[in-house]
Amino acid sequence: MRVNHLESWRALERDAKRLCRKRIEAQFELDPKRLDYLCLDAAGIYVDLSKHLVDRQVIANLLNLAQERKLGRAIEAIFTGELVNLTENRPALHTLLRASDIDPTDPVQTRRASQVAGVRREMNDFSARITNGDLTGHGGSTIRDVVNIGIGGSYLGPQLVCDALRYDHTGVGIHFVSNVDGGDLDRVLTSLDAASTYFIVASKSFATAETLLNASSARTWIQERFNDPSATRAHFAAVTAMPDRAVEFGIDRDNIFPMWDWVGGRYSLWSAIGLPITVAIGADGFGRLLRGAESMDQHFRTAALERNLPVMLALIGIWNNNFLGYETLAIAPYDDRLQKLPEYLQQLEMESNGKRITLDNEVAEYVTAPVLWGGVGTNAQHAFFQQLHQGNRLTATDFILVLSHQRATRDHHDMLVANCVAQAEGLMRGRLRTHLTDIENPNPTVNLPAHRETPGNRPNTMIVTDALTPESLGALLTLYEHKTYVQGVMWDIDSFDQWGVELGKSLAVSILTELGEASTGPHDASTSALLARYREVRNR
Repeated sequence: MRVNHLESWRALERDAKRLCRKRIEAQFELDPKRLDYLCLDAAGIYVDLSKHLVDRQVIANLLNLAQERKLGRAIEAIFTGELVNLTENRPALHTLLRASDIDPTDPVQTRRASQVAGVRREMNDFSARITNGDLTGHGGSTIRDVVNIGIGGSYLGPQLVCDALRYDHTGVGIHFVSNVDGGDLDRVLTSLDAASTYFIVASKSFATAETLLNASSARTWIQERFNDPSATRAHFAAVTAMPDRAVEFGIDRDNIFPMWDWVGGRYSLWSAIGLPITVAIGADGFGRLLRGAESMDQHFRTAALERNLPVMLALIGIWNNNFLGYETLAIAPYDDRLQKLPEYLQQLEMESNGKRITLDNEVAEYVTAPVLWGGVGTNAQHAFFQQLHQGNRLTATDFILVLSHQRATRDHHDMLVANCVAQAEGLMRGRLRTHLTDIENPNPTVNLPAHRETPGNRPNTMIVTDALTPESLGALLTLYEHKTYVQGVMWDIDSFDQWGVELGKSLAVSILTELGEASTGPHDASTSALLARYREVRNR
């Protein structure tokens, strides 16, 4: 049966009609114990869902939907290695990458866990050799800077973590290049010395066009510095599932770290893709990151659905998206160290669940992933919060708040926290024009109270951790990973493939070939005109 034909879905549609004209803040008066079931705490993460337009009946029907979708069974499937990525006929075992306790009776899982442990030892040894100065460049210089070349999941997660934990860094400079725009690589290399720079090329296929072009340009930069083609071996490592291609590129086989097809790119920072993280924060720091993730894994696997942070976060998102019409989600981390989080979550949620075909091979009759966007507070308040408060497009908001900062003074952090909490309350309560009758109006022809009114009733979630540590960051990212999976289960879609991404890649390869030829292939008039214009400018 289609998801939207289930009785629990119909019940939620009736709930939406019942509540759509109600006020969120009024629910606190109607149910004084609202926080008891809408505030959850686990793995060092506190989630407050009380500023959403829900009541006990809505929560009960959302949990009924989860039961009808057999969510408990789906949660267990991801941990036991079942084929949850059906279109590619694979498991999705990113949880195994951080698991410390494996079922010894499962030979497949035991073998995979042994592979993970082996690669982890190699990562730790590699990072130690860099930070200890034992790994030197072609001319004998100590490595001071590491540049990670990748795209998508091969850079977003590692860059987020390295930025977030920058105060835990080992002292080695960590840089990231992803964009095929030559300006990205130039920006990074301009400030570096080739003699003390090392590159990590991260590509599962070692055939991703953007990554290979950037890697080839970096290789040329190294070879020109030393006037020696063999210098590549002393300045490059690779993370890939295709080691022979990396060797052909010129990388020493001893410096190639494997990837597996049972780990998707956007879920891979816990694997050898996290090599720059290990260099940045050391083996101990990376281990703490994994322990925080595992703590959230265990909570997700064992907690009752109604007290399960990823489950409840996902269900509230479905309520807003599918029943109240909130088709966009703003991410507002109130910590400068998390400025990459909105971009990371864009890929995680929109690439995972931005799908229209269900696992029954039918077009979904309902919307799936919301449009996700955002920015770091308080800068975001002076950018897009005007739209959140007074715009007529419906947007829900996730606030992420860290309650302490080891480098910020008290007055800075007090102001940061005050702004975050105030924005969340302001989005919910708003300010009615009837409360603005005494304001000074510089232009009597304008109804200024109407312009200054903010309607409120804008739902938002507050996600809180006491401090930004490797453990809390690991738990936070895992919270969103599992939330994404739960929503995919609810919508009956495959959260682990990304066939839509492949179309643009294949077309780009074809057009790139044409740009080297005298004429282009058959295209629409617009595409042909754009290519002709580019050729004219390029050939001047």
